[in-house]
Amino acid sequence: MAWRRMRGITWSLMAPAAVISAPAPAFAVDYLTAEQAQAKMFAGAAFEVRQVALTPELQSALARRLGAPLHRTSWSLRLARGGAGLLGVVVVDDVIGKFERITYAVGVGPDAVIRDVEILSYRESHGQEILLPAWRRQFVGKSAAAPIEVGKDIASISGATLSCTHVTEGVRRIAALVEALRAAGELR
Repeated sequence: MAWRRMRGITWSLMAPAAVISAPAPAFAVDYLTAEQAQAKMFAGAAFEVRQVALTPELQSALARRLGAPLHRTSWSLRLARGGAGLLGVVVVDDVIGKFERITYAVGVGPDAVIRDVEILSYRESHGQEILLPAWRRQFVGKSAAAPIEVGKDIASISGATLSCTHVTEGVRRIAALVEALRAAGELR
């Protein structure tokens, strides 16, 4: 008979139960901590962490510039300092790739020009190509005045389209944020 029983458990129910209780595959990988990323971006610098709450006026101005509201009103800035004063700022942020969060850091010089982009944690099952240095180098030298847009000045990667798009939007947001804070005299 197809419905064999073993100690009260129907064999036909064991396989689905095993699938339901099996752990989901884990794709999350942490590549760098924020501290490691900042040390890589501004070697030898001393860092000061500063919390900045955006005024309603600055929030509105950034939303108009970006064409979308900001997803947060306060930001944690890591100010890199050296002998010559402010060397730059590192901002850590998260975006959603296709389904999962991607944590990244953007290093911006005192002139509001992007120096580096590092992926700190990647949790998606596909699209890890955004970790490649060649893709991340596309941002270096750009400022908020550049389009910083997939298909214009940032290339997309087949199979990683959403990760590329969302990280690019995040980098663009941070470039605009740092430039606005610089113009407001918040970065000294």
